[in-house]
Amino acid sequence: MVIWRALLLVYRSIDVTGFRHTLGEDDVAAGLDSFGRFPALAAELSGGEVGVAFEVAHAARPLRSLTPMGDGMLWPSPDDTRAELDRLAPPGAWDSVFALWPQRDPATGAHVPTGGWGLAIRATEWSNGATYATVANADAGVWARPVMGEVWLHEWLHGVCDVFAGRGFEMPPRDADGGGEAGYAQTPSEGWSAYYRDLMSGRVQVGDRLLGIPPAAWRTGSILTPAPLGPSPLAGEEAEGRRGGRSGQC
Repeated sequence: MVIWRALLLVYRSIDVTGFRHTLGEDDVAAGLDSFGRFPALAAELSGGEVGVAFEVAHAARPLRSLTPMGDGMLWPSPDDTRAELDRLAPPGAWDSVFALWPQRDPATGAHVPTGGWGLAIRATEWSNGATYATVANADAGVWARPVMGEVWLHEWLHGVCDVFAGRGFEMPPRDADGGGEAGYAQTPSEGWSAYYRDLMSGRVQVGDRLLGIPPAAWRTGSILTPAPLGPSPLAGEEAEGRRGGRSGQC
């Protein structure tokens, strides 16, 4: 089993032009609970080929800037999380970095216009060599539909598919977004799990080919491989255990 190291940055507050909001404890807990289900989901759907070792860091500062996406939409790009990225996620520290951020205030309906609940980019120097994904806050019921942890898995897969495509393993069109085009359907009980299972085992049929991430791809290692799973890059930070990971203040 390849170990994929992930860091979740939690931004409880946002203070940007036109929008200011702080997540309540229940809001943060709901997002963390969802993220905590993601590693088991990744292991299950990959047939045990990948294990996600994660840690959680809570940003001490509000998110104070957002990056334009076009059409009036904004998102917290690596430029906006740079202080935490450079301190807690320098190059070579993590395979993947995630950010949970306050995008909407359910009480007032005020929100930041953005491109989606979750957004992701491939691993580049911009994100210090890690895949990078952001997920906005949501109501508790939204986190639970249809599969807990699926939103994190979905955004993570965009970056992961790019990694293995770069190693010569062909992905289906639109990788994690390609379920419908490949003939799969979302179900009320399993979401897109049938598609993700085949994507994560290299069994998505496109024409006469089976595409995706086969076991041989996972066994080439993560972004950090052959670096061993060593001491946490958060060593020295105040931290506490959370679902097999760690949770710290940054």
